[in-house]
Amino acid sequence: MAISAVDTALWDLKARLLNLPLVRLFGQVHDGVNIYGSGGFTSYTNQQLAEQLAGWAEQGILRVKMKIGRDPAADVERVWIARDAIGSQTELFVDANGAYSRKLALRQAEAFAQSSVRWFEEPLSSDDLEGLRLIRDRAPAAMDIAAGEYGYDSWYFRRMLDAGAVDVLQADATRCAGFTGFLQAAVLCEAHHLPLSAHCAPTLHVHVGCAAIPLRHVEYFHDHVRIENMLFDGVPQPRHGKLYPDLSRLGTGLELKRADAQRFAA
Repeated sequence: MAISAVDTALWDLKARLLNLPLVRLFGQVHDGVNIYGSGGFTSYTNQQLAEQLAGWAEQGILRVKMKIGRDPAADVERVWIARDAIGSQTELFVDANGAYSRKLALRQAEAFAQSSVRWFEEPLSSDDLEGLRLIRDRAPAAMDIAAGEYGYDSWYFRRMLDAGAVDVLQADATRCAGFTGFLQAAVLCEAHHLPLSAHCAPTLHVHVGCAAIPLRHVEYFHDHVRIENMLFDGVPQPRHGKLYPDLSRLGTGLELKRADAQRFAA
């Protein structure tokens, strides 16, 4: 993660020295990145869950994700409540953070399919590649199995892809050796003919995501969005369910709000 911080800073610096927005330095292949609203924590009441997810859908964000895994019996009802709140035109994702066993994950996948869940993230521990392959093979055909956010190097991603463990690989530039590692993950996805999804830190992933050919979307994570807007100028705002790099700004386009950040200084 320390390497990731240095790597992203060096890429940002290089682009600024060359008077370029970062995406131009990488080589832009997408005009913007699709996002999915992410939150729906298990600590929320059913009303809070419904209001948050419906709010994103009303903003034109066509995909939303909620957390599951604390109470498997309650999860099925919460997923149904979420589907009712967002309507039939918005894709519904769920994230178990590795909380289920293999058999329970299979049972839950069948139940979630009744609410048209399209994405089942980390139904098992992401270290259980054999189990993830089992879930991927036996889950409903319309449901993607996703994992990879805990990858710190390209070897991790290669093992996961070689095992056939996921339908969509996740990568996080704050963990996987920065933008350099993220682009390596994208190359591996291309080689395996699978899509890539960026985990959290939406603003950080806009430029590199627009340069990654297999990118499907970026996680628009509730807490990170709040912090990014608190501490930085130049944070892109959603337009029609996408984030776009500001080509008028150099590097990542971000500038620290030093006065606002000062109160958090040690």
